[in-house]
Amino acid sequence: MKILMLLLCVLFMNFSFNSIDLNEVRSSYSKAVLDKKLCEKMIEELELSKEKSVIAIAYLGAYQTIWANHVFNPLSKLATFKKGKNNIELAISKEPENVEIRYIRFSVQKNAPSFLGYNNNLKEDGNFLVKNKKNINSDLLQKNIETLLK
Repeated sequence: MKILMLLLCVLFMNFSFNSIDLNEVRSSYSKAVLDKKLCEKMIEELELSKEKSVIAIAYLGAYQTIWANHVFNPLSKLATFKKGKNNIELAISKEPENVEIRYIRFSVQKNAPSFLGYNNNLKEDGNFLVKNKKNINSDLLQKNIETLLK
């Protein structure tokens, strides 16, 4: 009986890591800046997820750039930020017309320190979001985009 319970727990854990809850990822995104544990949890879930959609890759990159705020070592900060930036740019290269991915890049670039030099798409992405935000099906994402554009 104990073995059966252990197997069920392992299976449950595997299922929870196999797919991500996109609404949880979206709702946790802005909170992760102030919540180190939440940020770390989201990175782990996105890294362990078998879902490798471009949106998941973009959010992984976004959370990685946020994680740079939570680490102390300057070299670790820079390495983590670059890793996140590369994931965001990978997602953009695969689906450049995806509104959610452009929102992610815009939000990171808008909040990144200027000395990192990751702000060259702000105007382009901002205009793209204004023009295409009506194509978003998620109310939460619509609200996040509206808040960011203000």
